[in-house]
Amino acid sequence: MSGTQRIALLGCGYWGKNLARNFHELGALRLVCDPAEAGRIAAAKIAPGVSTSAEFDDALQSGDIDAVAIATPAETHFDLAAAALKAGKDVFVEKPLALRACEGEELSRLAGEHGRILMVGHLLEFHPAVVRLHKLIQDGELGNLNYIYSNRLNFGKVRTQENALWSFAPHDVAVILRLLGEMPAEVSCTGGSFLTPGLADVTVSNLRFHSGRRAHIFVSWLNPFKEQKLVVMGEQRMAVFDDTAGDKLVLYDQHVDMQDTNPVLQKNGEQAITLPGDEPLRLECEHFLECLTTRRGPLTDAASGVRVLRVLEACQQSLQQNGSPVSLDEN
Repeated sequence: MSGTQRIALLGCGYWGKNLARNFHELGALRLVCDPAEAGRIAAAKIAPGVSTSAEFDDALQSGDIDAVAIATPAETHFDLAAAALKAGKDVFVEKPLALRACEGEELSRLAGEHGRILMVGHLLEFHPAVVRLHKLIQDGELGNLNYIYSNRLNFGKVRTQENALWSFAPHDVAVILRLLGEMPAEVSCTGGSFLTPGLADVTVSNLRFHSGRRAHIFVSWLNPFKEQKLVVMGEQRMAVFDDTAGDKLVLYDQHVDMQDTNPVLQKNGEQAITLPGDEPLRLECEHFLECLTTRRGPLTDAASGVRVLRVLEACQQSLQQNGSPVSLDEN
């Protein structure tokens, strides 16, 4: 799959270790750069024989490296990705692409200017359940879509530099935009800061679309149990993607008929959808390597990364305005 592609990983911490494992198993990992000794030690265990360095520049300046994967703190993504693109490297960058939409647009410009592949790590878009759900929607199996909601809740993974909205919600924003195929016209967001002043631990974002569809995203790292659930309601059927369940995608054959202005519930059972057992991160890494070889644009390209950033920025603005609606048509 990897051919002659040679990848350097920048950052081998909590999530970077997973990228190290996958790129190493795919035969593409050549170098891991991490200023923290713990990261370099972890890399040596995960990928024996792969070189390590404390300096990110070693990857950017090396003629033996074709592409870099960035798994560093979000506030460093823009500078590192920009430097890599200017150095002539293809780039995979974990979500979010950057912390501002204008930064994402600049990265997109740099990628085009230098003829480089730029891919964002919107992992859930490669999940077999989301891929199948998208196909069900495209095939009209759910009928016209009305509403989507997602809950991404846990106790832990508390951040002190970025709030729960920016830490958790990019996954769900990316999936919702993919499934609906449109940008929201307006968003609103409320939340609460209970641990670090000014840093929301819980947020609820509401998205309104020009088509009349609605979506909401509830994220929290102060929930007593883990929940990763996306519910899609169509006029004919409903679907639930529950990433913590054994049956990760279930289709509910139920809807509401109106008879003489009276709502009549139609419940015709449910069906668990059989899915391949592929690891989403492996599929994502394979897709990046394929894009490097074919030079085709990735599914989660810079444009999709910028769209997610625009929604997050608008939600953050609303959060800071105590939930006042923010129009994306004006952003």
